[in-house]
Amino acid sequence: MFDISQYALLAATGLVAIAVVAHVVIAVRYRRHEEDRSTQRPRSHAMAGGPATPGSGTGPEAVDEFGNPLDAVVGYDPDRGAGSSDRPFGLVWYAEKVVQLAAIFLSINLVTRAITTGHGPWANQHEFAVAFSWGILVAYVLFAWRYRVRMLGLVVLPVALAMLIYADTVEAQVRPLVPALHNNLMLTIHVACAVLAYGAGAVAFGAAVMYLVHPHVRGRGLPSRQLLDEIGYRSAIVTYPLLTVMIILGAVWANVAWGRYWSWDPKETAALVTWLIYGAYLHARVARDWRGERAAWLLILGFVAILFTYFGNLFLGGLHSYA
Repeated sequence: MFDISQYALLAATGLVAIAVVAHVVIAVRYRRHEEDRSTQRPRSHAMAGGPATPGSGTGPEAVDEFGNPLDAVVGYDPDRGAGSSDRPFGLVWYAEKVVQLAAIFLSINLVTRAITTGHGPWANQHEFAVAFSWGILVAYVLFAWRYRVRMLGLVVLPVALAMLIYADTVEAQVRPLVPALHNNLMLTIHVACAVLAYGAGAVAFGAAVMYLVHPHVRGRGLPSRQLLDEIGYRSAIVTYPLLTVMIILGAVWANVAWGRYWSWDPKETAALVTWLIYGAYLHARVARDWRGERAAWLLILGFVAILFTYFGNLFLGGLHSYA
């Protein structure tokens, strides 16, 4: 089982790497397509009697209900021409299938390793790094399906790949659990909330980064800024309550394991700061209608806090030094 889990991890890492390269190629091809299309636009307008109607599915400026160019949304292939975005072909479509397959392989890794170890992915940095990557891929697949924004993978997938590469660099051998980690049920829910929250936070981070760079690459196949802002908001809505449950269960577990609910351990404190950042973002969004660049920077700060929560104890020590 251990060998199966490691082979599944290796396969998933390779697939995510392929997906990252594919998204870069898609971006380059779309840019070239845009440049070619810009030279043909005057002629197309003259033949059609004016610009195309948004959402009509024809013309060089056809967009969907989210403001995305149709040929950039589902699977436009410059080699096969326009008007074909609803068909299951094109590099974007195949790249998404690769991501989904990678998520399946990571699921196999997590299940087989859990069978081998008898516990979930919380014993060490390797296990949670893999689970973190799985959460990112699952969140990305769901949001890409819901909003049809596959190019979000330009930012999100490299994060997942970096976590998988990190997982490959740390010890993967099965070790006995430290005494504080023997409460399987509570830790399962605690870690599951962390994995899903961090995955949604990565999607919010990707949307925020693309929102900020959007003015500099306008017309290059990116979703509309309005949609990116909405994706960031929806992702934060998922992240915040999961962080809340994670912190509450962590406090209860800490009392059982260490005899106190809160000890201002570096990981505990960082998790609290992360929770406050996402809470501040949601409050500013709902109460003050914060949108745009200020909101995007808050989401980026929130994900930086997530990364510090995960990696900070490696440098600061504390009760969570085992993971």
